[in-house]
Amino acid sequence: MQLSIVIPLYNEEESLPELHAWIKRVVDREGYDYEVLFVDDGSRDNSWKVVQSLAQENPRVKAIQFQRNYGKSAALNEGFQAAQGDVVITMDADMQDSPDEIPELYNMIASGEFELVSGWKQKRFDPLTKTIPTKIYNGVSRFFTGIKLHDMNCGLKAYKRQVVKSIEIYGEMHRYIPVIAKRAGFSKIGEKVVQHRERQYGVTKFGMDRFVNGFLDLLSILFVTRFSKKPMHFFGTMGLLVFFIGFVILLYLSISKFFFQGYGMTDRPIFYFGLVTIIIGVQLFLTGFLAELISRSAADRNDYLISQRIGY
Repeated sequence: MQLSIVIPLYNEEESLPELHAWIKRVVDREGYDYEVLFVDDGSRDNSWKVVQSLAQENPRVKAIQFQRNYGKSAALNEGFQAAQGDVVITMDADMQDSPDEIPELYNMIASGEFELVSGWKQKRFDPLTKTIPTKIYNGVSRFFTGIKLHDMNCGLKAYKRQVVKSIEIYGEMHRYIPVIAKRAGFSKIGEKVVQHRERQYGVTKFGMDRFVNGFLDLLSILFVTRFSKKPMHFFGTMGLLVFFIGFVILLYLSISKFFFQGYGMTDRPIFYFGLVTIIIGVQLFLTGFLAELISRSAADRNDYLISQRIGY
């Protein structure tokens, strides 16, 4: 199969028929062998009934329904596991992503030039309360991850099949799929300016808390991708550094006390700072040691992504 279109949805009953018709019109015109996979993330309206009717109308429509709302990451992860196409395209169900972008996104992956292409909504139809924090978020993400994407959280993306079969998305990590993919060894990441349409139906499912959560998720994904198999390198380094600072402080106070007849060590506030830093340094080092033991005992400690084998 050439193409899988994965669409996570939550309470989007009004937009689904129009979105499906638009997608079908585009892919039929291009002559793709395709599937449209809807993942209903526990909708409370009639979205599932609409999806069922679309599946009866079009045998290329497939669907997964969650028992309750788990979030967009869970929906994408299930969609990726079920997708069968050589190229996988994701888009939101709210009609703010244009299906007319599908052919060019498909060609960018199918040509072999890219393994992942992320959309860039250069011109957005959102209020300033959303666009300004989004720009800040993307700037911080570019700085910390080194991936030069202007819109990392854009729902309109295209993937080579091997990418979606090699990554796992959980929590709210859908914001950082390019980071996860790069960690898995897929470095051919591109970007395409895409159309951003005004929302016609329903309301947004995300509030301002996503920016706080997004920053916390960024810290988590950076730690996991760099130190999941070597936590001692992080905690041990931090522990030794903090311990060394405390040691230098106490050494200075000791020399001052015994050789220069200074004030009593415990009479100086810096003594307690040095004592605390030594304790924190030891705790960080022990944390790294325990994390290393846990990591070495994990069932997936020797799981590695293999792209090809010869002679097996």
